[in-house]
Amino acid sequence: MNLIDVVKESFKKHFSAEPAFVVRAPGRVNLIGEHTDYNDGFVMPMAIDRAVYIALRPRSDKKVRLYSIDFEIWGEFSLQDLQKDKGWLEYFKGVAWALQQDGLVLNGFEGVMTSDVPRAAGLSSSAAIELATARAFHSVSSFDWNAKKMALLGQKAENKWVGVNCGIMDQLISAVGQKDHAVLMDCRSLDLEAVPIPNGTVVVVMDTNTRRGLVDSAYNERRSQCEEAAKFFGVKALRDVSLEEFEARATELSQLTYKRAKHVISENERTTQAAQAMKQGDAVLLGKLMNQSHESLNTDFEVSSDALNIIVECARSEAGCYGARMTGAGFGGCGVALVNADNAEAFAKNVATSYKNKTGNEASIYVCSAT
Repeated sequence: MNLIDVVKESFKKHFSAEPAFVVRAPGRVNLIGEHTDYNDGFVMPMAIDRAVYIALRPRSDKKVRLYSIDFEIWGEFSLQDLQKDKGWLEYFKGVAWALQQDGLVLNGFEGVMTSDVPRAAGLSSSAAIELATARAFHSVSSFDWNAKKMALLGQKAENKWVGVNCGIMDQLISAVGQKDHAVLMDCRSLDLEAVPIPNGTVVVVMDTNTRRGLVDSAYNERRSQCEEAAKFFGVKALRDVSLEEFEARATELSQLTYKRAKHVISENERTTQAAQAMKQGDAVLLGKLMNQSHESLNTDFEVSSDALNIIVECARSEAGCYGARMTGAGFGGCGVALVNADNAEAFAKNVATSYKNKTGNEASIYVCSAT
């Protein structure tokens, strides 16, 4: 049974009626462009065929009442008295808060939700919840839907209510994802360009099932190192420094600042080159750029991990793999590979086996299509 049927059935069971609406918002994987978003740079995510679903109907009393199928638990809050707490309901409250802060008038709803986006795997399950929630409020209220604006309000909910200092990429790709395409995003202007996934290839997400420890402090540290480098070059963000300018003044930088800046500046270049390769259907060049991205993240930005390096190595040694890299913040989580579609099944099986042989850990492998 697909998840739309699952939420509809669950709704009927709990409310003895058909839902008025079913909303959906996808998770994502970033193909290339890592740690460039908070440097005003370029990223290239794609929305994946795993998503959050909510079946719902309107309420007339400004309350939201929701059943989580995955947690088997009810939650409820009032739009007129939003209080911060802990737990799964905070994403829903945060979105309600951000929408109302923006002056939008919301009506309540009741419903059931489920998701097949793996949690804490770096596939943006939280952004999918935020966008599905915005879509649910849109369904029962009378404001206009603007994808970019809703993504920004979802990001505001995560930053200011949930307290996670994420960039805009996750919410934006959930809001604007396109079938069979990744989206090249300019994180400064929010200009978007859909670029086709090369014919005959699939994107495979490889979850190491190791979770990120100490990522917040490391993330904030990387962020301030990048800001320091931008200040040295006298620019707003590293996005404004070309590779030529960087190399010309490289010797004036401390070794650490040099490495951090080198990654960001070269990664922006690789990301725009990858978009060109995809427009030309060049899977070989795209794979090569993904490989280079991983080396840079591992050596210069130092955010990879043993598990990520091993799973990337396992992927690259398989037939039909064009390229592989870590994806997401790093220190654990997922790798991503571009694979010939005919090899996908064998690739998934073999990578899982060789990763287990080398680490003793089970990997979860997802063959994804862009949705």
